[in-house]
Amino acid sequence: MKVVLISTYELGHQPFGLSSPAAWLGRDGHRVVCQDLAAAQLQEDAVREAELVAFYLPMHTATRLAIPVIERVKQLNPHARLAAYGLYAPLNRDLLRGLGVEFTIGGEFESALVELARSGHAPVSSMERLTFLTPDRTGLPGLSSYSHLRQNGTKKAAGYTEASRGCKHLCRHCPVVPVYEGRFRVVQRDVVLEDIRQQVAAGARHITFGDPDFWNGPTHAMRIAEALHAEFPEMTYDATIKIEHLKQHRELLPGLKQTGCLFITSAVESIDDAVLARLEKGHTSSDFFEVAGWMRETGIALHPTFIAFTPWTTIEGYGALLRALADLNLVENTAPVQLALRLLVTQNSRLLELPDIQAVVRVFDGKALVYPWSHPNRDVDTLGNLVFHLVNRRQQENRTRVEIFSEIWELVLRTPAPALPPQPAAPHLDEPWYCCAEPAPQV
Repeated sequence: MKVVLISTYELGHQPFGLSSPAAWLGRDGHRVVCQDLAAAQLQEDAVREAELVAFYLPMHTATRLAIPVIERVKQLNPHARLAAYGLYAPLNRDLLRGLGVEFTIGGEFESALVELARSGHAPVSSMERLTFLTPDRTGLPGLSSYSHLRQNGTKKAAGYTEASRGCKHLCRHCPVVPVYEGRFRVVQRDVVLEDIRQQVAAGARHITFGDPDFWNGPTHAMRIAEALHAEFPEMTYDATIKIEHLKQHRELLPGLKQTGCLFITSAVESIDDAVLARLEKGHTSSDFFEVAGWMRETGIALHPTFIAFTPWTTIEGYGALLRALADLNLVENTAPVQLALRLLVTQNSRLLELPDIQAVVRVFDGKALVYPWSHPNRDVDTLGNLVFHLVNRRQQENRTRVEIFSEIWELVLRTPAPALPPQPAAPHLDEPWYCCAEPAPQV
């Protein structure tokens, strides 16, 4: 069968969600074309010849971008069967079916896509424990087309892989939860390492581990990190780890540093304990402050991410967040977009169980793919709108993180920004990280 796999956006990474199923489908004898529209134009001739077209939807932005592409694919090839897979496929099943997508697959999608290509049928969701294959990245744009590591004025090609999927936690706002329901699955160590080897051969000098949480299985993760360092001692990497896990496994932090970890992204979300409790994040603001200190002592940059604007945000609380970042010397570590993000309330989100969310949401918006909400205090929505446009404008002007932070400080606190101690720019990827929130305010 002729199969086209399409990705629209994955935070600037070469999509694991295309290369992994491509290997499975290729092994089964199918002709596979991978198209990453974040880095290349739609190959219309390949679409016209396809018998099956499957869209990879790992996040909200990717899903919104996919909608016009689905419509274009239907125009080019009305006879092809359409499928969608990834976290946001089952969350938006009704919408996708209305667009003509016949199959929506959640969870472990590789074997399900093979079954679909083979028999014309596929499970809605699969939690099967897979024995993975080394991803087939041959049909994707080169690493130069994707995000790069920025460190000390240098620019290095960055690869991307996954050592696990899913998550054993149930944070209310997380899109992983409705699909995996507290479960996670590991990618076998030899597969992860072979995937890294092929990316090193393609020019990667840094690797991002894209697991929802690298320390859902800390033993598995550290064995991979140790093997990576033993084979490629000059390689660096980054990963995403919960504050809760960083605190629980503090003794592993030196091992991260010794194996080449440059920075950890952690979804702090808020420094308001009441908000953290509503989101069921599993940590407190004091836990965040403690972990930030430990990370600094260890020499690993902590990149906190936030949902700055929620129905519970106050202007005073937003100001407290700015003060905390300044006090913790985390201004350089925090991408400005993190100060502008607004809570997403998606289909099947556990947020909808909360009475105070039910009180502020409106009818589901099929174009934006969210339940729109307005803050009870209109001034907070106005502030969110101002911050978003400020960040967007200043980033286009290539202003530094400190400059943008200082301008937000003066906007919110009406006082001159503090003189921050000199610090080098934190190592980071040049594509901002965000997951359970959108950078565009819904006002």
